[in-house]
Amino acid sequence: MKKINMKEDHLQIYKRENSNVWQIKIKLPNKKALRISSRTKVKEDAKNIALHKYNFFSKERIILDNNSEKNFQYKKVHLIESKNLKKNEIECFLMESNKYIKFNKQKIKKLNLLKGRTVFNLFFEDSTRTRTSFEVAAKRLGADLINVALKDSSINKGETLFDTMTTINSMDPDVLIVRHPEEGISKKISTMVKACVINAGDGSHEHPTQALLDALTIKKKFGSFIKLKIAICGDILHSRVARSNIEILSTLGAKINIIGPKTLIPIDIQQSNIKIYYNMKAGLKNCDIVMMLRIQKERIVGKHFTNEKEYFKKYGLDYKKLGYAKKQALVMHPGPMNRGIEIDSKLADDVTRSLIQEQVSMGVAIRMACLEILINNKDKYGS
Repeated sequence: MKKINMKEDHLQIYKRENSNVWQIKIKLPNKKALRISSRTKVKEDAKNIALHKYNFFSKERIILDNNSEKNFQYKKVHLIESKNLKKNEIECFLMESNKYIKFNKQKIKKLNLLKGRTVFNLFFEDSTRTRTSFEVAAKRLGADLINVALKDSSINKGETLFDTMTTINSMDPDVLIVRHPEEGISKKISTMVKACVINAGDGSHEHPTQALLDALTIKKKFGSFIKLKIAICGDILHSRVARSNIEILSTLGAKINIIGPKTLIPIDIQQSNIKIYYNMKAGLKNCDIVMMLRIQKERIVGKHFTNEKEYFKKYGLDYKKLGYAKKQALVMHPGPMNRGIEIDSKLADDVTRSLIQEQVSMGVAIRMACLEILINNKDKYGS
């Protein structure tokens, strides 16, 4: 049998006498040896494949070992609201996301960190971006992911929310990811079940993981929130994204400008680091980031504006209005976008000014961190 040792004998490729294909043996400290086929007869190809596999399993072991040793700053088993998050708790989520940013750029994106754990996506209203992001996050961590089609479920046949949650709780899930059109439902569900609960959007109230991924996107680009000025523009009144971002970004030290029609600005936004503007020119002055919000067309047409064109003229973001901000100001949007209403299509796709695609990427990383932290806390402190 031919053998070639690498990585101080932690890695070996070998070929049996009756086979032309090279085999791989990986032996990490305190772990059973892993044997897999390289599926190649070429020695140099087998070496490269073996090194790639070794690096992957070494990184997975680091993540697993770090998780078992860590005492997270965030110690709760649910993630329901942004307004109760302390600065060190927010930074905990951002810091833990960094390893997943790097991990998600690898060719092989699969860990066993949550192997044997069950995550339920409970979406009582439509969502593509958030639901898919959580699904990718759970599967990359090795969890079993269940998408519950609640539009076709018993709850639409007269079953109460309590009965539905009792049924799901009987299946012993580890995490429930909940989106619901009614404010406060995630918090209510967290009192009914043993699982961790993540609020993926409740009415016009909160969307904490969206604000966390926005904060991660900003931190990756600017490094710090101190002295940053961020404009949040559009229908603030009905936006759960705006509410969560205001809480998280201001807690991290950023100054916030709120911009929108007077009738779509909540009267209860009164904080020392928040300023309210009713026109884009004044509101965007000296801003580093311009965050546009998705609007519901039926809420503005005929009520606040004659048509969509009128809204875009006053509050839609284009290159001209972006010129009111700092010279290199960047653009964000939680998606999905109404192109030509909230934001000019060319600007949205301009990779030199737009962070929109970056937000999607950061969304997977932050949600992987959330799942890891909450399940760790559930194991450590109980539900």
